[in-house]
Amino acid sequence: MLPSPIRDLLGDEIGNVAKVALVILLEQKLGSDSKWAPYIIRLPKPWEMHNTIFWSERELEMIRKISLFEESLNQRSQIEREFLAIKQALETFPEIIDSINFDDFMHAYALVTSRAWRSTKGDSLIPFADFLNHDGASKSLVLNDDDKQLSEVIADRDYAPGEHVLIRYGKYSNATLMLDFGFALPYNIHDQVLVQVKTVEDDPLARRKLELWQRSCTSTTKYVNGIYFPGNSFTIREVKSATGKGRGLPQSLRAFARILSCTSPQELNDLCTEAANGDGRLARIPLKNLNREVEAHQILLSQFKQHVEEYEASIEALWPVDSPCSCKKMAQRRLMAQHLLTGELRILKSATAWLNNYCDTI
Repeated sequence: MLPSPIRDLLGDEIGNVAKVALVILLEQKLGSDSKWAPYIIRLPKPWEMHNTIFWSERELEMIRKISLFEESLNQRSQIEREFLAIKQALETFPEIIDSINFDDFMHAYALVTSRAWRSTKGDSLIPFADFLNHDGASKSLVLNDDDKQLSEVIADRDYAPGEHVLIRYGKYSNATLMLDFGFALPYNIHDQVLVQVKTVEDDPLARRKLELWQRSCTSTTKYVNGIYFPGNSFTIREVKSATGKGRGLPQSLRAFARILSCTSPQELNDLCTEAANGDGRLARIPLKNLNREVEAHQILLSQFKQHVEEYEASIEALWPVDSPCSCKKMAQRRLMAQHLLTGELRILKSATAWLNNYCDTI
């Protein structure tokens, strides 16, 4: 916990993660005099961390086409804003703030995002528990009892002596794992893709359609990893079967496509009337005009195929692992980018297969 004179100077613009990061830095400054020294010295060093906020411009180019690129830049900017706010708030403690630079603070911040647990009382580090690694399929979680100040992990299976014990940090996609934890899985069952669906080029009704969609949505933006994305952005997950019901494709995505397929103000008015006479949700049921229903899904199909091509090009552009310029760190980050891109490509291809089948069989 921060000393009260320091804690009282930090305003609401400084988040819990930044405050815990400052605790780490203060304990590091104490060295062996810190009661947490045995724990602090075992935390990963900056060169051992691979969160995307640490990636160079060249390394970030590998993921430029996907939302994680912007999320990484945004988180880095957020860390810088909080660092400057802390420096300003603690200007009366030069013996503390003058010994802390931005790189040290960003390292401590990443330690918190990758190791802390969140409870009703804020973010906290739990020594030893945070040394357990992640398995997305595990059912073991860290359980906290704030009142008893107790944390425990209950294994979901038997372990042999010396066997690696795994827990699940959460149902996180590779994008989140890379941003907050600094690693990616070769096959992540929790992967997802954020896609922005564009209006049809030269559509004279484009503005009206977007306004209609925004009025019908409970929220006109989507908040993902610190960034607000517009209302025509949708999170999709893997569609398990091309001939099934398309679970993984949000109903809101298909509804938006039906709005985009309208060719006249009257068709838009008809959708509004239908929604008013039903449950109030716009374009949530298949269009009565089957040709128009196919056209709506072909709009999605065309854009998804374009995304697939972009992902395949990004994977092709990754420099070889055995390239002379690929040091161990760069090679590991290239592999992370490959896991991320191939996982999201898998999802896009599953959605494309389902859309193809839907258009062919309707």
